[in-house]
Amino acid sequence: MPNLPNKFSKLPKTPPKPPSTTSPPPPDCSTIANLIINSENPESLTQTLQTFTQWTPNLVQAILKRLWNHGPKALQFFNLLENHPSYTHSAAAFDHAIDIGARMRDYKTIWTLMYRMRSRKLGPTPKTFAIITERYVSAGKADKAVKIFLSMHEHGCQQDLNSFNAFLDVLCKSKRADMAYRLFKIFRGRFRADVISYNIIANGFCLKKQTPRALEVMKDMVERGLEPTLTTYNILLKGYFRAGQIKEAWEFFLQMKKRKLEIDVVSYTTVVHGFGVAGEVEKARKVFDEMIGAGVLPSVATYNALIQVLCKKDCVENAIVVFEDMLRKGYMPNATTYNVVIRGLCHEGKMDMAIEYMDRMKDDYDCEPTFQTFNVVIRYYCDDGEIEKALEVFDKMNSGTCLPNLDTYNILIGAMFAKKKSADLLVAGKLLIGMSSNRVLTGDQLDLISFYNIIANFTRISPDQLASTKKIWDQVE
Repeated sequence: MPNLPNKFSKLPKTPPKPPSTTSPPPPDCSTIANLIINSENPESLTQTLQTFTQWTPNLVQAILKRLWNHGPKALQFFNLLENHPSYTHSAAAFDHAIDIGARMRDYKTIWTLMYRMRSRKLGPTPKTFAIITERYVSAGKADKAVKIFLSMHEHGCQQDLNSFNAFLDVLCKSKRADMAYRLFKIFRGRFRADVISYNIIANGFCLKKQTPRALEVMKDMVERGLEPTLTTYNILLKGYFRAGQIKEAWEFFLQMKKRKLEIDVVSYTTVVHGFGVAGEVEKARKVFDEMIGAGVLPSVATYNALIQVLCKKDCVENAIVVFEDMLRKGYMPNATTYNVVIRGLCHEGKMDMAIEYMDRMKDDYDCEPTFQTFNVVIRYYCDDGEIEKALEVFDKMNSGTCLPNLDTYNILIGAMFAKKKSADLLVAGKLLIGMSSNRVLTGDQLDLISFYNIIANFTRISPDQLASTKKIWDQVE
């Protein structure tokens, strides 16, 4: 039988694929962040970063966020990308870098960044000034912050009611309500202060537990023809509870009902939390049930408040019952929910269950553990003398998306000194070296906080122990 021709033999062969000219996508933000933290050669790091061509504003923001507790490294990364051929920083990236610099109190850097931002016509924006003034106020430089706010227009950013309210809020939340009120009285005509402005001032006085002053602000608002909103009433309600005026808070809540105000979830959550803090667990539960009966759906914040009440004033088992009920009803717990439960479990010595809930955060609801999560577990392990387990959690923290912060190191270093064993003191020394080399914070802050902790503990150890650790500490210098 003759051979039949192969019907595919005359088809043209598939030409080989040309070599790809595009560079591979950059690694994930965790890999890049670790590369930056561990890099000791700026030139080599620059070359590495230049090879990545697919930088995006979101990726850069994620890396800066991950480097939050490594300020100098974060700013180094930001500056190295300045001359990248295919990427240009966004206004949001500049704001983030300015916030990092301001947090480190590196004022020269933040103004340099702002001028660069302006030269590229990216700002500064009202948000930029809100960041800067907030950091100046938190550093105890409120008078300087006022001058910066009043000079915004000189930097190409006009003040308006929104920026005025934002600055008042910064002052009030830093317990400077009197300064904010003086500024408010001077400029309320120029900026046409609204209900939000008055609410901010009232909240400022409530934060200082000065509810009579807050009521004066509310009275002034009414006299000027502005109608208080439900937010106004909720601020005052929370103010009473914050000041420990439980009876007055409850009477105020009843007055809100009599005035036919549409009591919302914020009002109920405030009362649940307020009664809980006062140790009135049954009243907190009753108000929670009343809210549901009134057709007001609880929020995650409401559940968080009730769970926290039960953890602190009742028992963690009852808190977990509410937690599981929350899940059955379709609510998505957030990091605060988990942190409250985990803290409650740790407090009752149920460390294994605390770790289980910590693992559930990511596995069940894609809710990453925070600094507070890790630090609470590490602290309780240290308090129980379980240093090895604390270090295991520390290693887990180092390898994840939430890097150790100053509190983490101080908890561990303090625990090592408490044991007064040479081996533990060596570990404490290595932690300090890691803390210094990773530039968790600036040198001045390390001197003021961690070295104070170390010196205080050195006075409690023997000369022999001191000698055995001297070599490790010499490396820090």
